[in-house]
Amino acid sequence: MAGGRWLTPVPADDESISARLLCIPYSGVGASSFAAWPTRMGRVEVLRVQAPGRETRLAEPHYGTYERFADGLTEALRTVADRPFAILGHCSGALAAYETTAALRRAGLPGPTVLVVSSQVGPQDGPYGRYLAMDDEGLRAEVVESTVRRGVRPHPGMVDLSVEILRADVEANRRYRRPRPERLVGTRVVALGWEDDVEIEPSRMTGWDACADEVRRVVLPGGHQTIFEAPEALMALLRAELCDAAKDGATADPVNAASGDGTPDARGAG
Repeated sequence: MAGGRWLTPVPADDESISARLLCIPYSGVGASSFAAWPTRMGRVEVLRVQAPGRETRLAEPHYGTYERFADGLTEALRTVADRPFAILGHCSGALAAYETTAALRRAGLPGPTVLVVSSQVGPQDGPYGRYLAMDDEGLRAEVVESTVRRGVRPHPGMVDLSVEILRADVEANRRYRRPRPERLVGTRVVALGWEDDVEIEPSRMTGWDACADEVRRVVLPGGHQTIFEAPEALMALLRAELCDAAKDGATADPVNAASGDGTPDARGAG
């Protein structure tokens, strides 16, 4: 099966698809967090990444480190990297996305033409975030608040499970060290911040400048969880990065083919 258990939905074997976008969520959640996102943006197929230890992969052991996460996803991408693709990672998912991009390059496999890193400091500037200092009771309070915010009544058993997953994800973040980031040759980085993000302020994201030859810093309206609502400003940004290149079956460099226009709600920060 293309993509194995890592990608949902199953990547389509469809000639009308000229590019793919892979979305990696943040700590404590799985692929369903991107449920509000479209599955297609023009000729771009949108795929959600499902890491082990949650949702449909709950019975599998946790990945433990972002490097092991990257190894598993890299293997899955061998069968779907037959056309241009991008990777988007939010918060801790941005670090997993960065490691995956580096692992693809080291393996001699095609890497993403563009890497979108949302709400995260550069690899060399972490670990960073208030969850790192929380005990399980603090994490539990965060899980309950997030559940209530989604309009769902917290079930004690599900809260316990969510805290367990979140704790394992936070520990992976705590272990992560990249004092000298590996430069992602051939991949353009979009460092995406959110105006009202109290978890990772956009001003803390300048470290990504050291990770690629071409880095664009953008700040959009919204907070830390706005990304999961598929806001139009972000969709416009992604269309500018990928969809223009996907027209007429383009297979070369979807980033450089994109004009960069058509994102009136995006404010470049650098």
